[in-house]
Amino acid sequence: MRASTFRRLLNLWPPFLCNSIRVLHLAEDWTEARVVLRLRPWNRNYVRSQFGGNLFSMTDPFWMLLAMHRLGSNYYVWDKAGAIEFVAPGREDVHASFHLTDAMVDELRTAAAGGDKVLRWFETDVVTASGEVVARVRKQLYVRLKPRARNA
Repeated sequence: MRASTFRRLLNLWPPFLCNSIRVLHLAEDWTEARVVLRLRPWNRNYVRSQFGGNLFSMTDPFWMLLAMHRLGSNYYVWDKAGAIEFVAPGREDVHASFHLTDAMVDELRTAAAGGDKVLRWFETDVVTASGEVVARVRKQLYVRLKPRARNA
């Protein structure tokens, strides 16, 4: 599936659609993604700032998706762990960007070449339009070369 088609489908996915999360960009080569979480009356918390669950949700699938598509079907790629640090209240729309470099992909391939599992952390800042950090999100990916690919 083309990344542009997948981006449109993600924007219709209920957890994103109902919470005002929008994928602005998904590169056709799966190297980067950009997401926005719009602050709306129905998605803010008791103190009128961005709900923490939505801050995490807006970042949740992207490192895994980028890695899956960049590594290809010979690898298992799963989210293993996640953590979020709330830095400041998000009182406006916030953005997150993801960039999976060639060096990161090469590092994963090299580490997984022998068939061992690889656990790698990726970090993303959630920021306002002015660049103020609202949250820092960490996601750990599990990557492993599939057995049939090792024997080929």
